[in-house]
Amino acid sequence: MGKFIISEAKNGYKFNLKAGNGEVIASSQVYKSLSGVKNGAKSVAANAPKAAIEDQTVKGFEKQTNPKFEVYKDKKGEFRFRLKASNGQIIATGEGYKALKSCLNGVESIKKNAPGADIVKE
Repeated sequence: MGKFIISEAKNGYKFNLKAGNGEVIASSQVYKSLSGVKNGAKSVAANAPKAAIEDQTVKGFEKQTNPKFEVYKDKKGEFRFRLKASNGQIIATGEGYKALKSCLNGVESIKKNAPGADIVKE
């Protein structure tokens, strides 16, 4: 089971979603308040399981409606994802992966670990 770990950031709070093995599988933006970051974590837990995958690395990719995981290549050529809520806001991002398959495995891990994950402040 996953766990949202909330920590203090320079201008507020952020969370990391950790899988059962302790690996960080997604991170948030910085929120100004503790209640805001908790709501962000709850939004990931609610949106991740039903989010479609929009693979932007494929030419002529099919646009998906929100909520969705956008999979893309960054400037370094690494595969990344961002989870957008139903309102279109980015609520979680992933690290860079060398292989598309690894990135998609990260997305599946979030879909599995986010629902029902505890929200814990460090």
